[in-house]
Order: sequence, then structure tokens, then C-alpha cells
Amino acid sequence: MELSKRAREIQASPIRKLNPYANSAKKRGIKVYHLNIGQPDLPTPKEMLKAYHEFSDEVLEYGPSQGLDIYREGLVKYYGNLGIELKVDDIIVTTGGSEAITFAMMVVCEVGDEIIVPEPFYTNYNGFATMAGITLIPLTTYAENGFALPGNSVIEAKISPKTKAIMLCNPGNPTGTVYSREEIFRIADLAKRKGLYFISDEVYREFIYDGLSHTSVLEVPDFEENAILVDSVSKRYSACGARIGCIVSKNKEIMSSVLKFAQARLCPPTVDQLVANAGIYLPETYFEQLKVEYQSRRDLVLSELEKIPGVICKKPEGAFYVFAKLPIEDAEDFIIWMLKEFQIDNETVMAAPGDGFYATPGLGKNELRLAYILCKEDLKKAMYIFQNGLAEYQKLHIGKASS
Repeated sequence: MELSKRAREIQASPIRKLNPYANSAKKRGIKVYHLNIGQPDLPTPKEMLKAYHEFSDEVLEYGPSQGLDIYREGLVKYYGNLGIELKVDDIIVTTGGSEAITFAMMVVCEVGDEIIVPEPFYTNYNGFATMAGITLIPLTTYAENGFALPGNSVIEAKISPKTKAIMLCNPGNPTGTVYSREEIFRIADLAKRKGLYFISDEVYREFIYDGLSHTSVLEVPDFEENAILVDSVSKRYSACGARIGCIVSKNKEIMSSVLKFAQARLCPPTVDQLVANAGIYLPETYFEQLKVEYQSRRDLVLSELEKIPGVICKKPEGAFYVFAKLPIEDAEDFIIWMLKEFQIDNETVMAAPGDGFYATPGLGKNELRLAYILCKEDLKKAMYIFQNGLAEYQKLHIGKASS
């Protein structure tokens, strides 16, 4: 007997696959600073947790496949506050942003079709694409120029008869890149001319720094038939375990088809939708404080990285990740070595190896992603360990590349 092609080919998460090494270190009594995963340490708002405690229905019933009306109405208010006018039927609630992305891929693509996506990209896009039976066509961007999008001619060269969509994450995971209004409109214009959908992953919308602003794909005029937005509450409310996301489009044919996918999986989590709905009514000061905190964490990590000779890392403008190119050959080997061999005061650091964020084989081997999701005191310790560990690793590997 043989497993399916998708079972054989689906990628192990580079964010989580090194967990056995971290768990082994912990069993040896070593504290591990987890900079490998985007799990914020800030408390989930009390107003949201209160919704869990106040749920009193005697039966936890199935909810509507498209999501609870009260929550979809809340989302209309949320997006309305951003200047995006929607109707309730433009929104379908999903089980996390992951399901929203998978639904978006499946609704626009046949098996064997293609979606163009800038790399490095959120690693689980690979897994979602494999499950959907489609191919991601990478549009390589580079640390040296801040992972900027290439010109239209480069993008158009990637378009084939099988291309059905262009997908962007804005702000970007893992790069922290924030695409300007001009860039979003440029990609939208290209997608419209070529008859492609534009899937926009906007889960890090609230995490934008240095006075920059976010542009949603839903702000592009006369683009309703092409635009698909995917979203999630995980990051903005520090509620990753709630597993509530949504897919949004004014294209009625898309939403009608997505609803059938939603019906097939029955319904998203009921109580978690009530919790997510409570988040919509948080004061604006919540996000203002969030942004100040994460920008200060970013500045700390960036300043420490800039002290390391040979590291290439442009200042990320959004999200809460730094994607850095290191002066070594194999970042994954370095991370494993840190977890197995290197500690300071019985503490070490874990990061996510960079090659898993690419679709092009061979790229990202000397890159890694650091998530600045710990308090500044812990980040300072973690970066000190990281700096010293990298220096020691380099000493151990001098001359190995040429031997």
C-alpha cells in the first residue's frame, strides 16, 4: 500500500519541526527562548476571556456554516471602522485564517493550477497548496533590498495558462514588509488585466510601524470581482488558540461557493466567535498600545542584530518578525546546534530556519526568522545568547566550507 501524493509531499512545518530538539533541551533543565513561533506573550484582552466565562447555554449547538450573525455583523462594524464598507453576506467565518486561505485556494483553482506568491512567504502556504492540489509559483524577493516586489515584467513572466491568482501577505510574514498603496494598486491592476484573482492575507494589519499605513485589497476601486481577503483574530488579539478567521469578498459567486465548503465542514467554533466578537469593541487605545510595544521590541532585536558582522537584515515595517541572512551556510544546523550544544546560564534560543519559507529549492539555507513576541527583558537575554552562540558556531565551522 502507498500513501497519497499529497501525504508524501506535504512539508513539515519548519516552525515546529525542530520542537523535539527544544523539548530535549528542556528535559535537560535548559530554558529555551522560543523566537521560532508567532505566539504573542501579551495577555488576551480580559473582555474577550470574559465571554468564555459568561457562556451559559445548556447545549453547545452547531452554529451557522457561515458564522454567527452577531459576529459577522460585528465584522461589518470592524471593517467599516477601517473605511471598508461590507455587507454581512460578504463575510464567511472560518476555523482560523488557515481555513480561510485553504478555502480561497480551492475556490479559485482546479487541481494542478498555480498561484503566484512572493517568497519568502508564510511557510504553511506550502502545506495548504499541497492539500488543495495546486502549485505555488515563487516570486523571489531579497533581503538586500528589503524584500521589495519586482516590476510588472518580472511578475508577468511567471504567469502561465494555469495561473489563477496572485497572493500577498501584507504586512508580510516572515519579512515584515509593508506594501505601499501604490504597490497594492499596481498588483491589483495587473491582476485585473490578466484576469487573475488577488488573495490578500491581512492578519497583521494592526502591526505597522514608523508612521506607515495599511492598504487593503478591498480598498481598490472597481475590483470587487477579483479581490479576496483572508483574516484572523489570532495575532491582533493575542488569541491564537481561538481559531477564528474569515474570508471576505464582494464577488457573490466566490462567496456562494465558499459557503458550500463551509457547509461541508459544518461550522466554525461557536464560543470562540463570541469571544472574537468581544474583541471588536475594544477601545482604540488597545491597538495603539500594542503598536508601541511591538515597535520597541522590533527596535531592540534589530539593534542587536546590527551588531553582528555579516548579518543582512533590513528594518521590518510590520508584523512581528525579523528575517535575517546570517554569515553561515546552514541556519537549521545552527539552530539545532544551539539547542543541543550551546547555553549561557543554562539558557538557549530557538528560531525558525529560513529555507522552509521558500518554494524555490536551495534558497534560504543561511536565513532564519526571529519572532519578537517576548517581553523586552527576555528578548535582551535571548539576543545576547544568540549573538554569542553565532560567534561560537562560526569559530567551529571556519574552514569547513572549503575542506
